[in-house]
Amino acid sequence: MPRFTIHIRDEWLAVPCRDTTNTIQWLGLEALKRYVKNKPDNGGIAEVKDTRFVVRRCQGLGLLDADDTIDDVLEDNDFVELAIEGDTMSPDFIPCQPGVSHLTAAYREPEDFISLDGNSLTSTDLVNLGRGLYKIQLTPEAESKVVQSRDLLDTIVKENKVVYGITTGFGKFARTVIPVSKLKELQENLVRSHSAGVGNPLSPERTRMLLALRINVLAKGHSGISLETLHAMIQAFNASCLSFVPEKGTVGASGDLAPLSHLALGLMGEGKMWSPKSGWADAKYVLEAHGLKPISLRPKEGLALINGTQMITSLGAEAVERAQAIARQADIIAALTLEVLKGTTKAFDSDIHKLRPHPGQIEVAQRFRSLLDSDHHPSEIAESHRFCDRVQDAYTMRCCPQVHGVVNDTITFVQNIINTEINSATDNPMVFAERGETISGGNFHGEYPAKALDFLAIGVHELASISERRIERLCNPSLSELPAFLVNEGGLNSGFMIAHCTAAALVSENKVLCHPSSVDSLSTSAATEDHVSMGGWAARKSLRVIEHVEQVLAIELLAACQGIEFLRPLRTTTPLEKVYELVRSVVKPWIKDRFMSPDIEAVHRLILDQKVWHVAKPYIDKYQTEYIPESRPVSPTAFSLESPASPRKRVRLE
Repeated sequence: MPRFTIHIRDEWLAVPCRDTTNTIQWLGLEALKRYVKNKPDNGGIAEVKDTRFVVRRCQGLGLLDADDTIDDVLEDNDFVELAIEGDTMSPDFIPCQPGVSHLTAAYREPEDFISLDGNSLTSTDLVNLGRGLYKIQLTPEAESKVVQSRDLLDTIVKENKVVYGITTGFGKFARTVIPVSKLKELQENLVRSHSAGVGNPLSPERTRMLLALRINVLAKGHSGISLETLHAMIQAFNASCLSFVPEKGTVGASGDLAPLSHLALGLMGEGKMWSPKSGWADAKYVLEAHGLKPISLRPKEGLALINGTQMITSLGAEAVERAQAIARQADIIAALTLEVLKGTTKAFDSDIHKLRPHPGQIEVAQRFRSLLDSDHHPSEIAESHRFCDRVQDAYTMRCCPQVHGVVNDTITFVQNIINTEINSATDNPMVFAERGETISGGNFHGEYPAKALDFLAIGVHELASISERRIERLCNPSLSELPAFLVNEGGLNSGFMIAHCTAAALVSENKVLCHPSSVDSLSTSAATEDHVSMGGWAARKSLRVIEHVEQVLAIELLAACQGIEFLRPLRTTTPLEKVYELVRSVVKPWIKDRFMSPDIEAVHRLILDQKVWHVAKPYIDKYQTEYIPESRPVSPTAFSLESPASPRKRVRLE
């Protein structure tokens, strides 16, 4: 029989429905009858039939028409909010933030799996798991290790051995021995008391990443988790039943205790949970609606669930993936700006960069050569100023390989640390089944990912810093030879004047956010945990820095494409024309002033989806395959043996 879960004020009510041709009005009245029945004062409702109310889906907050049939607008086990006229929305109800999650009510479980063994997950895999592209399963080898580890713990408990976190208290209470009859309560109390985070919840995607990463770490078989509990976590992940995890509260040692406790609390059926079907609701109802049972903790399992660096690392995985994406696209955007400002390709000559062979610098210079004027991709814009008297460009164009290059090398360094951390056991104590013992250590300390993510923010910020200066050059007529602020009828129209101010504001904000959080430490837990990493803030602010970088580069891309309009009918190279066409598919040319924020957001979305990279990559790959390393790229200002009136002919100087 179909059943619906209705939220009224402070209660959740399960309402069965034999006939789904009944209306939403009928469903609301049935729920109100049940609500009043449970209240000694009828909940302050005199007559149910006279009560006015509105009904909306919990997920997405879509209002439901009272006259619609249940069949038409709801699915079995849907979650619904009923708001009585005159009431404010229940404080227990947590609406999803608009635009945050792609995991909507239309979400369907993917068919493909990623097999976890605790050793081979990558940052790319983790981000894809967060996006709902895969489900999770364990490898047989991982299951075997988990069973062996648990067997050792069960033996320790049976033999009444005193071992930290298993038969003792935690932190300052490490010397307090707990009787066997209280060990389950010990673990439950640990999770409940440590669920002390504050702030907005992580988005569903980020919570999926956090849960997937914790499962991966437990799959290594050094945590003492039972296979039953681990399978229950996997089932919750595959159904996207996601705990309410506040983003603030971790100091990054002993791991991310507060956020991981909130993650475990929902799995215990306590606190709040989110699923694509329910939106936010009480955890026990969300689990029940998906046919799942709350986990019941055995000795050490609470500690195994909350001890580790998984919040820092999962957010770090997203940060490093987005950083990699924006760094590649920054090269393309800067190349387009260089074309609009009639710059030279001479500074990207391969022989220059061989003399300073940093991998990132060489890679960026090669990308610029593959995008700009060459035998492969001639540019009419470059040809138009081939014989100008300028010798070299400003640093913001000429030094892109050196500035963008170190960003690439920084990302590579950080990605190696994050991928190592993703597949690291970060519990305490560690369980070594093959040695038959548990050992206390400090793998939970978040200093590695904290330092790396501070470094990432500092590195990637420079892409925005140099981009903002290029935007200035595009908008300033004394530097660009284009109309002021890239618009006709200046004065009547302001064009890109304030878009540049927005870029400057974001760059300035990044300067503050780039102050490293990991240089700070505050002693906690009565000086037991006397040095901490502050890695949670390092991870969160690195994502904010990267988002600002994406937005600044979106503004530069918009400005560069607007600059192209003033150079028509001349055309740039084929790959850069493709980038221009991509932008024009979502944003019209700026003829006169209009509401600009939607344009910036539309181009930001292109960057987030890596469409700028995907449209240019085939041309970059082809050039790099066919290019002869000994040859040098032709520059618009390079010495040429042809006269201005002679047929076009390139001569490379050997």
